Amino acid sequence: MGKGSKKLKVGILGATGMVGQRFVTLLDNHPWFEVTLLAASPRSSGKTYQEAVDGRWKIEETLPNSIKNLVVKRVVEDKEKIAREVDFVFCALDMDNGKTKEIELWYAKNDIPVISTNSAHRWSEDVPMIIPEINPQHLALIDKQRQNHGWKRGFIAVKPNCSLQSYLPLIWALGEFEPKEVSVTTMQAVSGAGKTLSDWPEMTENVIPFINGEEEKTEQEPLKILGRLKNGHISQAQYPRISATCIRVPVSDGHLAAVAVSFKKKPTRTQILSSVKNAANPLQKWHLPSAPNPFIYYFGDDNRPQTRLDRDFGRGMGITFGRLREDKQFDWKFVALSHNTIRGAAGGAVLTAELLKAKGYL
Repeated sequence: MGKGSKKLKVGILGATGMVGQRFVTLLDNHPWFEVTLLAASPRSSGKTYQEAVDGRWKIEETLPNSIKNLVVKRVVEDKEKIAREVDFVFCALDMDNGKTKEIELWYAKNDIPVISTNSAHRWSEDVPMIIPEINPQHLALIDKQRQNHGWKRGFIAVKPNCSLQSYLPLIWALGEFEPKEVSVTTMQAVSGAGKTLSDWPEMTENVIPFINGEEEKTEQEPLKILGRLKNGHISQAQYPRISATCIRVPVSDGHLAAVAVSFKKKPTRTQILSSVKNAANPLQKWHLPSAPNPFIYYFGDDNRPQTRLDRDFGRGMGITFGRLREDKQFDWKFVALSHNTIRGAAGGAVLTAELLKAKGYL
């Protein structure tokens, strides 16, 4: 935005949950956006935000002073008032997908763009599912979406599940070698379930080998993200074929992935590191406030990346990887890490909103 430009007014739906709290802290003093409205369930209605999250604040960052005294509105019952007061909304609702889909459609129909961390619309044919560095061209699907619904200003754009965002950037960066088969095991933090270690005692000294629905998302969503957009339609990628195991581990934040990949054209170690380092980042020309530089970073030390040490790389928006080595069954394997509630949730949505603003959709 140019000097002296007014900031866009932002509402956060689901503001009291963990992802909503991340939005609040990430948007504090944002150069383009200003949080002017917070909405949640009726139990928080009429309270100041500070009152609503009292005893429920789940992240290390301090509650911003600019937000403390905003009075929380109701997502559904106050929707007409919300629509009159904001330029767009972030959706961080944690409710039934059918209900969330209905709410997001209402806001879009009423000229309020929706950028969502929820899964409700990820498989809607005309809704782009975005990792900004990987598939920004899919934002053009918004034009088709508006045409389909007869919307003038409103639209819905979503970000993918947090589980795939540590490893998919590497698969994308190595696309020239045509990845064919991927086996991935994710070790996912408790914040991915909206919890902390202190309020989930079952996780103490424990690993839970199942996360409901996570493996399907991890295997399927990359194929839409890597798909080809043509004539207002995304043809899903046929490759790579992905097999995922998703495990909950006793760490607060950060999803670590152990990945093995086979390629149609097997690269050398030097080619892998060069391709990742030099991968063309389409965001660089936009100078977006939340974009990390570099997007992906390689650690030569076999002990890195480590969740606690490296999850905040690039202010939590960067991807790190290491332990690159040849495999006897696949071609190569590595370990990769992302911050699940920043890059994988609220931060990824903020970056998407910045790109939408830069491209004239907001």
